[in-house]
Amino acid sequence: MALGAALGAGVTAHAVPGLLGIPWIRAAVSSRMTGVGDGGRIALTFDDGPNPASTPRFVETLNASGVRATFFMLGCMVARAPALTRSIVESGHEVALHGWSHHNLMLRGPRATYADLNRARSVLAELTGQVPRFFRPPHGLFSSSALLAARRLDLTPVLWTCFGQDWTPQTTPESILGRLRPGLNGGATILLHDSAGSRAPDAWKSTLDALPRVLDECARRGLRVGPLRDHVLPANA
Repeated sequence: MALGAALGAGVTAHAVPGLLGIPWIRAAVSSRMTGVGDGGRIALTFDDGPNPASTPRFVETLNASGVRATFFMLGCMVARAPALTRSIVESGHEVALHGWSHHNLMLRGPRATYADLNRARSVLAELTGQVPRFFRPPHGLFSSSALLAARRLDLTPVLWTCFGQDWTPQTTPESILGRLRPGLNGGATILLHDSAGSRAPDAWKSTLDALPRVLDECARRGLRVGPLRDHVLPANA
């Protein structure tokens, strides 16, 4: 019975950080982890790339608008597209860590989690010369192992304050902007995707079409859009 209780406690401790994926819990526990910054800035972030079929189009749109963003990259995608990865950094954008592959870290133990993040961090740093500062787990689900690994690797965990839910087959440019609009306030961190998975492989096209509208809406509100590195995050962890 004691062994079972100990195992249960261990599983609970490992899984509890996953509750940070729930917006109101995330905001209540840590504004820093949510990505809330100060002032009239908005941090624009993209997950799941770099994808040669889609990411260059996002970079082109951003560059044409004079906007820089943070790309949370998967190590496996970086390894397949090294030239694209370097070009993103050369264009002035920031690279951040999304893990090696899009696996749920809640299902991995401490050693496997550390190995996953360290592998992805190493390939990004080697290819770009830019050591990732920020980390966002796949699905937005942290485990205690992921948080410990991030600390060991000097990575700052950051989720988001608003997202376009742009990974579903039903996604449209209008639905993305509609979901983002209530959260477009000073200090916000936006989550979008520059690459789509097998569930909705063309969803990124709606995100791309929505991007200029999102940037226009931010400009209309007098908000400056940029990467997370320009965000002034609060000191609380």
